Amino acid sequence: MLPGESIDPYYDLFEDWGLIVSSFLTQYGLRIQTKEFETVSWDEFYELLAGIAPETPLGRVVAIRSETDEKIIKQFSREQRKIYDDWQERQAARMTPETYLQQMEELERMMAAMCGGG
Repeated sequence: MLPGESIDPYYDLFEDWGLIVSSFLTQYGLRIQTKEFETVSWDEFYELLAGIAPETPLGRVVAIRSETDEKIIKQFSREQRKIYDDWQERQAARMTPETYLQQMEELERMMAAMCGGG
């Protein structure tokens, strides 16, 4: 995994920082870039980030990026299509056989954990 990449394949900590900041404020009422937030551990930050709801700025972008239903994708607005296409292009440029296998292994671990096997 490259620096800034998340386990979630639909956002990037660096590229999506503005969305993350907005989403924390929207959902939790937390301002990330304050001294109060400096006491939050990485684990707590990651848990809060993992809990971001679909109604937040990051959640809406992730929903667009992760859409797989061709009928829905065809109905995307021009802006949604640009978000979707840009993400697909970035992912294709990053994908190597090694990263593909790593992502599949991570997906298997996540699914096992969700189903009580992890």
